[in-house]
Amino acid sequence: MRLAIIEDEQVHKELLLEYLGAWSEERQVPVSICCFSNAENFLFQWEDDSDYAVLFVDIQMGSMDGMQMVRKVRETDAGIPVVFTTGISDYISEGYEVEAMHYLLKPLDKAKVFLCMDKVWSRKKTDDYLLVHTREEIHKLSAEQINYIEAQGHGCVVEIVKRESGKETERLEITESISEMEKLLAGKGVVRCHRSYLCQIKNIHHIEKTELFFDSGSHIPISRRLYAEVNQTFIAYFRKL
Repeated sequence: MRLAIIEDEQVHKELLLEYLGAWSEERQVPVSICCFSNAENFLFQWEDDSDYAVLFVDIQMGSMDGMQMVRKVRETDAGIPVVFTTGISDYISEGYEVEAMHYLLKPLDKAKVFLCMDKVWSRKKTDDYLLVHTREEIHKLSAEQINYIEAQGHGCVVEIVKRESGKETERLEITESISEMEKLLAGKGVVRCHRSYLCQIKNIHHIEKTELFFDSGSHIPISRRLYAEVNQTFIAYFRKL
């Protein structure tokens, strides 16, 4: 599991490295840790390599603080877990705005770092990620974040549920076709419900004769031909839970 620490104070970086190493040894989960001394260096590397399980971000840094940096990260990755570290508690409300997973006050507490990593590891074991392309960017999405995929021209529109709220959604235009997305998402809870739509079974709230509705309130058409199959899959999923 790959982690990133963005921290400009050596003493706090070393303490966090010690705690993360202890967690790795105790839980027997191998980790590799990349350290960055400022936000700008991290964002420069992020453009080419965004494969991290979690970011530990110091808020109070140089010309760009950690909060500004995470806002940039959220432009392309709505799901990556972020843990803020800081010496003061003034930024907690801003942390909610960027959907931070946790907020650790310095000096860091070993038990709280362990709790954060347990949560990250639990999430990582259940998440299924895929990479999709817009005209200018590459995005990493969790299959569980997707409500539906709608064919549009040669590409698709994906409706994504923002992870922390569970209700707010956003739409992302991607260049992959609906057939390509169906293959990428095979076995990840996403099924075809209409000639032009795929849907995530776990996010469905209820199904009517001509439409299905998601927990977020969104709704899409369901074809008569596929109604029985989707309905049975929906019932089977929640019976299993």
